[in-house]
Amino acid sequence: MWPRRGVLAGLSALAWAAAAGPAPAAGAPRLVIEVAGRANGRVVIELLPEVAPAHVARLIALAEAGAYDGVVFHRVLEGFMAQTGDVRFGRAGGDLSRAGMGRSDLPDLPAEVSDLPFLRGTVGMARGATPDSANSQFFIMFAEGRHLDGQYTVLGRVIEGMEVVDRIRRGDPRRNGAVADPDRMLRVTVER
Repeated sequence: MWPRRGVLAGLSALAWAAAAGPAPAAGAPRLVIEVAGRANGRVVIELLPEVAPAHVARLIALAEAGAYDGVVFHRVLEGFMAQTGDVRFGRAGGDLSRAGMGRSDLPDLPAEVSDLPFLRGTVGMARGATPDSANSQFFIMFAEGRHLDGQYTVLGRVIEGMEVVDRIRRGDPRRNGAVADPDRMLRVTVER
């Protein structure tokens, strides 16, 4: 089980990762992503409603509405993260020139920052320049990104399929990770 808010004070990233362990929390909701493209496969994310209740509720609502189905991984940076979830401009088969600029029709969310660090497999909520601007986009870390700690909302972690995440097509670093011919979330469901 992941440590709760405040528990991480003084723990190193290595100690926290060991404390987190590979076993998911009993009864935790899971986001199941069927990835299509170069990275064909299944990714399972344990969501953390006790850490980021509003953000987890948003992902669940959008997934259950089918809003994430067909949405591409529009920004993918080697050694950093893969970002997806632009339900307005990020749909595969459409014009992806604005992918990453969109959001859902729901209001933006206030930040739910915790003490959880950004390690490999951590899932965080993407946002704009202001902390309370997260909406529908999220990202999965390829590697540790401690510079994000305390700045972005952690809402889950990959518990199955990290090898699929590792195969997601990378973007051009000169274009902030924009991906030509991106992989996509074919189908996103929720398991409880």
